[in-house]
Amino acid sequence: MEQQTSGQGMRRQEEVVAVRKNGDGDIVELKFSSGKVVDYKTAQSMARNNEIFNVSVFKGRDQEEHLRSNPDGRTDNNLDNLPLF
Repeated sequence: MEQQTSGQGMRRQEEVVAVRKNGDGDIVELKFSSGKVVDYKTAQSMARNNEIFNVSVFKGRDQEEHLRSNPDGRTDNNLDNLPLF
């Protein structure tokens, strides 16, 4: 389900439905409800531009930028808990 936002015109937001992880368990790709697949760095850029529903970028203790689901009290929609593809 794609969400719409208002602002400077209407913009569609992608919704993450699955993730791909590397051998260390780190997310390396995200799959959207539209079927589109992007790498982690592209997803970071998209999140900064408010193009992904319910996902934001934050700076971790390692001073690197990371993706996370926006806090909403649920765990089933956290990026790490989404289905693998």
